[in-house]
Amino acid sequence: MLKLSVLDQSVVSMGRPQDESIRNTLALAQRCEAWGYERFWVSEHHSLGSIAGTAPEVLLAAIAARTSRIRLGSAGVMLPHYAAFKVAEQFRVLDALAPGRMDLGVGRAPGSDGRTAQLLNPDRHASERFPQQVMELQAWVTGQTMPTGHPGQGVWAFPMSETSPALWILGSSNYGAQLAAHLGLPYAFAYFFSDGVGVEQALDIYRSQFRPSPYLQQPKATICVSALACDTTEEAHFQFQTRARWRMDRNRGKAGPLLSPEMAGADLSADQKADMQAMLSQALVGNADETAEKLRVLASGLALDELVVCTWTHDPVVQCRSFELLAQAFGMTPAHAPAETAFA
Repeated sequence: MLKLSVLDQSVVSMGRPQDESIRNTLALAQRCEAWGYERFWVSEHHSLGSIAGTAPEVLLAAIAARTSRIRLGSAGVMLPHYAAFKVAEQFRVLDALAPGRMDLGVGRAPGSDGRTAQLLNPDRHASERFPQQVMELQAWVTGQTMPTGHPGQGVWAFPMSETSPALWILGSSNYGAQLAAHLGLPYAFAYFFSDGVGVEQALDIYRSQFRPSPYLQQPKATICVSALACDTTEEAHFQFQTRARWRMDRNRGKAGPLLSPEMAGADLSADQKADMQAMLSQALVGNADETAEKLRVLASGLALDELVVCTWTHDPVVQCRSFELLAQAFGMTPAHAPAETAFA
């Protein structure tokens, strides 16, 4: 059976305070656990007016305290900004809060513009050391130390426990696929970031070049996709205008808060309307059955047994309803009644 997971980025909506986005993420995580989703991941972006999720390690701690079953993780920590040792410490603490439930997804991209990246880490060559950082992180986060001759030999990331976070490599190019395969780690492709461009090649590289490791004996891959389900097809097409307009504006160098569907669909030129219609024709959008079938077809074509779904809407209630409908369409087994936490 195809498993579904969630990536939530704490998106910012026009007319709503940014801090509400963080609290809405907490509410959504509790409901997704109740509905039977496999994982709940959060992302890291900086100085982007569309996304309030800047510190996944902090947000995950709050989610861990409010959940008990669902796997939690970062998608991801942008590792070149930080010291691998400190990230290992953070996630060992998170694993202590949610033993055996933590995924540590790491990426090489800045998650920001160049100037902001420089403020996070002035070293312009930090990304070149990403493979070395990943190996150091994997050792420290699994309770090991560095080999003889390494400056970190004899240094340990505490607290120790019987469980460890699962390290994932995230990417949207062949680079991440090759690194994950070489190190024998799970791999997640950012399908929503590139509209799936390059996904077949990246997955083929990962699977064909995979080398078993002490952490993983067989290739384990997933993709993060953008999808939206509503009670009717018409409503889904209407709500889709929010994300479509954001993408059109982003392509023109403007990435602000999400507009309401009414605002997003207003004052469009004929060419812009045509662009929005073209996006809709390729989107994983529709009523519950339509969207579920599109997801199944996509997963089958790529030989995947799990998809991570990201849903952007102006109204958090619409986003929540989408995940509820998909849970029903996929016949998930509810763990318990959804939390009564209200959305802001």
